[in-house]
Amino acid sequence: MNILDKIIATKKREVEHQKLIVSETELEKYPLFGRKCNSLKYNLLSVGASGIIAEFKQKSPSKGEINYKAKVEEVTKAYVNAGASGLSVLTDYEYFGGTLADLAKTRETNPDIPILRKDFIIDSYQITEAKAYGADVILLIAACLEKSQALFLAKKAKDLGLDVLMEIHNKSELEIINDYVDIVGVNNRNLKTFQVDIETSVQLAKLIPEIFVKISESGLSGSVEIGYLKRHGFKGFLIGETFMKTVNPGETCKNFISGL
Repeated sequence: MNILDKIIATKKREVEHQKLIVSETELEKYPLFGRKCNSLKYNLLSVGASGIIAEFKQKSPSKGEINYKAKVEEVTKAYVNAGASGLSVLTDYEYFGGTLADLAKTRETNPDIPILRKDFIIDSYQITEAKAYGADVILLIAACLEKSQALFLAKKAKDLGLDVLMEIHNKSELEIINDYVDIVGVNNRNLKTFQVDIETSVQLAKLIPEIFVKISESGLSGSVEIGYLKRHGFKGFLIGETFMKTVNPGETCKNFISGL
């Protein structure tokens, strides 16, 4: 099994366990479930937007521990003050050190900015869960889903008022994109080998229909790369490790955005 297969196998067990603890009906009664979502798509298309989707991530399978000292409330608030167009919060614990509590704390601290629940979503339960804990956007990873499954999950998210970010890694995954998707993200990191190449974004950019907002993910560390990707039609840039590996992620984000 490659790392992606291992993550999905773990996720299936986690979801089934979580369903026994909190039912979907109970999740729908959570206070945050009824709130109106903030649109990441709208923010990325706004005039003067930085396009930066700043991520809170404490570890990863490829890098190990990144920053366990950082507090999610402080970092995400600093990201917003720095001018980020959106936030991304990892909620996978086993492989990325994230929790749903991190998502809820981010929502409480930052009520008005779009927040992406960054996880491996394979079940509609997780979408209800995302809304209940304050997310505005859910991530669907094409490499993890069949076409019919992706369609079902994307429609479920739109029915709940969430934006849908579909992540692809190669040309063959383009067929997984559907009409309920708002944003298409190209992950420059191969989820099977974890090698990074931003040319992946460039190569796929011209193949993604213009109706979708395009964002680039992983391996972005400088303004030159951002400018290069903007020329290829990208409106958003998901950045986590570049910020999180520093002593002050918020300040690093601020300096990054001011240098664009």
